[in-house]
Amino acid sequence: MSGRFITFEGIDGAGKSTHIEALAQRLRARGAEVVQTREPGGTALAERLRELVLGSGMDALTEALLVFAARRDHVEQVIRPALARGATLLCDRFTDATFAYQGGGRGFDAGVLAQLERWVHGDLQPELTLWLDLPADIAARRRAEARAADRFEREDLAFFERVRAGYAQRMAAAPRRFARIDAALDRQAVWAQIEAELEKRSW
Repeated sequence: MSGRFITFEGIDGAGKSTHIEALAQRLRARGAEVVQTREPGGTALAERLRELVLGSGMDALTEALLVFAARRDHVEQVIRPALARGATLLCDRFTDATFAYQGGGRGFDAGVLAQLERWVHGDLQPELTLWLDLPADIAARRRAEARAADRFEREDLAFFERVRAGYAQRMAAAPRRFARIDAALDRQAVWAQIEAELEKRSW
């Protein structure tokens, strides 16, 4: 794998989409091939599974299995080929989100999630994960102003605080891969933090 794999993580309302687009423009201006994608999703099959996950009621295990099924297709059809040809891949969420949402938010067994992670993508991990960290109440206000809520976004603040704690646990387990970005600040200040992380890595 010669490409660069960067993921953006955080609860809904943290501003991931805005900053993924900004980073893509920055990298393309420097001549890089950039692939922008998301999870669940990124392939025709994975997008259909995304619709089920976001729109249909189910238990935590079913939810996790569908997310990992979508991820498997995404990894094989998009992520590995992009990295193999040297592209920079920017992904809106990856497996950290599953540990945060299904593990932290739903309270599902992290050991089962870890086994699924090994089966689905082995030792493939992002080179950098930008965690746009935001208190749940601020995120809820932003979401309410932006769009109608999906099944996850209708969860209460306690759920999103557990998700946030799940992200913190993932960062504690992989501190060199993660960079925490204070997403409560204005857009320019958030972008400045992201640029600082890239400069730190001479990117």
